[in-house]
Amino acid sequence: MQFDRIYLVDNGSLRPASYLNLKHWASELSRVSGREVLPVSLLHSSRIDPQALGGEQALVWERQLKADWNAGARSFCVLPFFIGPTAAVLDYMPERLAALREKLGDIQIAHGPFLGVDPESPADDLIQVVTENIREGIAEHQLTHPRVVLVDHGSPQPAVARMRDRIAEILQTKLQKEATGLRPASMERREGKRYAFNEPLLETVLSEEGWNSGEILVALLFLSPGRHAGPGGDIAEICENAKNSQTGLKTYMSPLIGDNPNLLGLLQKRLVAAEENPSWF
Repeated sequence: MQFDRIYLVDNGSLRPASYLNLKHWASELSRVSGREVLPVSLLHSSRIDPQALGGEQALVWERQLKADWNAGARSFCVLPFFIGPTAAVLDYMPERLAALREKLGDIQIAHGPFLGVDPESPADDLIQVVTENIREGIAEHQLTHPRVVLVDHGSPQPAVARMRDRIAEILQTKLQKEATGLRPASMERREGKRYAFNEPLLETVLSEEGWNSGEILVALLFLSPGRHAGPGGDIAEICENAKNSQTGLKTYMSPLIGDNPNLLGLLQKRLVAAEENPSWF
């Protein structure tokens, strides 16, 4: 199906670097696909000073959808710039669409696959990108068989955590000759037993025997820089605190998923899948 509008959608950030990364990949995808792909955040990014974005206002989803509807667009595709099945797309967007349809009419809107596609069997092309980033991190920092912690944000959605854990399981086998050990962790989690599936936290792993000394590569399962995975962000702070409290611990970071040029091929495949087999809201 040929959609009137295609949005590459992330959660949004107050950090210019995060939106600029989304904009970069939307531009690259537009170039190789021959389709206009707009960088659109769900929330937050409209508060970024346009001067930090080259003089352009960041696009946010509801506002852009209304503008495009008023301009005559009637079919829309949301291409998730998310690794796993986040509630931002599966819950928040449908809730807002119900209200928008009451005002605007029958909006035809679909979403494409998440970057990891299936939590139980994560997509091979995403696995390859993460593998390349870990190997690049090992080479860049001249590490010898480091331990590797695959870190994501942490999510209230079990399927998101499951996808991360399955990626870690696959990588543990794939990189067994290059890493002494590999395990998953969350940057943070919500309180309560119902969110225990996010365990362990990164700070917990870095305090455990065998992981609280020597070389640890923190493999970032993040797409964009921001207050979590960007310079001086939450993950850097967690690592710095761990090094200050543990003797002999050295931590290093892999590149972000959004730093890998092969992400473009992955995005192309997700766009083709969205057009051939859209999932309608």
